[in-house]
This record gives sequence, C-alpha cells and structure tokens, in this order.
Amino acid sequence: MFERCAGACGAAAIALAGVWSSASGAEINISAHRALYTMTLGTSRTDSGVIGAQGAMAYQWGETCDGWTVEQRYKLRISYAESQDVSIDSNFVTWESKDGLRYRFNQKETRNGAVDEEIRGSAQLDGPGQGGLITFEKPQPQTMKLPTGALFPSAHTIQLLEKARAGDTFLSRQVFDGAAVEGAVLVSAVIGPKVEPDPKDPLKTPILQHVGWRVRLAFFPADPVAEKPDYELGMLLLDDGVSRDMVIDYGDYTIKAKLDSIEALPKPAC
Repeated sequence: MFERCAGACGAAAIALAGVWSSASGAEINISAHRALYTMTLGTSRTDSGVIGAQGAMAYQWGETCDGWTVEQRYKLRISYAESQDVSIDSNFVTWESKDGLRYRFNQKETRNGAVDEEIRGSAQLDGPGQGGLITFEKPQPQTMKLPTGALFPSAHTIQLLEKARAGDTFLSRQVFDGAAVEGAVLVSAVIGPKVEPDPKDPLKTPILQHVGWRVRLAFFPADPVAEKPDYELGMLLLDDGVSRDMVIDYGDYTIKAKLDSIEALPKPAC
C-alpha cells in the first residue's frame, strides 16, 4: 500500500508553528519549504515479486497566518516479475491550524490512469489532549471518533523534535493523517543519536545545515490487536522539520526517497 505514504511522508515535514517552545524551554524553528525527491527501489525479497521502482515526489509545505498548507504529489511505477507494472499517481493536500486542533485533507490517487481512490474531509479535536471527530465527505459521507490524546501530523512532528532534543529515544502516539479511510492509527517512533550537519552536503543550502536525528516510525493498522505494522518509515529528521532522505519499508521490499533539491519558502505578512 504505497499510497499510505502520502500522510506518513508528509508527517515528517509538517510543524505546529514556525517557532515553538518545547518543555525544556528551547525554541524549535520550523522551516517552510519546497522539496523534490527521487524514488527508487531499495531492497526486495525474491518472493515479493517486485523487481523495480522508479518515480518522483514533490513536497511543498507553506505557512499561512493561521495554519500550514501541505501539497504532496508523487508518481511511482512499480515493476513486477510476473505481472503488469503498476503506475501510481497521487495528489495529497492538507491544511492544519497552528493550534493543532483543526485539520482538512484531500487525496486523489490513480492507478494505471484510472481513479483508484478519492478521500476528502476534515477533523477537529475538542481541545489539547482531548478526543474529537473526523468527518469524511468522500468516498462517502461518514463520521468517526478520534480517541483522547490523538494528534494530527504537525503536533506529532513537534513531539518528535521535543523528544529528540531532550535525548529521549521512543514515542508512541495515535495519529490521524487522512491518507486512508480509517481513524487514528498507532505510530511508534524510535529516535536515534544526534547527527551533526554535513559541511560538504552537495545541495549547499542553509536549510539543510541543521542537526538531526535518525528516526524510524512504525505505522500499525487501526485494528487494536494488530502486532505488526503495515509499514515503517525511516528518515533523517532535521531540527527544522526537514526530511533529508527517507526509506519506506513494506517488509517484502523498500522504497528509497532521495532529496534532490530544496528551497525555503517565505513567511506570510500577517
């Protein structure tokens, strides 16, 4: 299910506010940006049937006066040994309020040129640390409860950065991203040691000259008795919210996303 990476990859670069003070008092400065990634097949087990993957992802996170807008588009062609290649084209757009309580999402995906899935709706929490409600407009009107303590992707990323800054190594929370027709899912994160910026980074841009942490996120299905994650996402998460590179692990095969270019976006005149 590569399409679920839309919300997961986006979670790596969305933030609750441009400047946010953590529990330790240290400010976390998040950089709005536009980035392009090349996607290729990483590893593949023989019995997976996957023999190749090639594509690209464009990711843009912009700031408005009252929230953050995210536009993520990717095209990926997956080749199989004994079946037809599959071409996936996904467009995922979200808006999240800076207080982390309101969220809108819109996704459209095609497979081999035919519309495979359209998801649109909104969600709202009753308050910080409280539950809330998801309202789906597509594929069909329905409502779903958000559990107490659930987070949207931005607030989750902020907590990851706070934990990393504090030297903690684990975070497990319920997160709702709107990339699939289900409620909040359990996301367990393992945070590795701090990684200093590389002065020889070939992209040579200030937005990448930040410390970061190797983070691995495991996304479990909505079924509360599930013991194994649907997939895992590994990345180098910089302290300004940028994902330097990513690896999406589906168990039988992995997809690598390599950062090719990135530019900072201006702040709004509020």
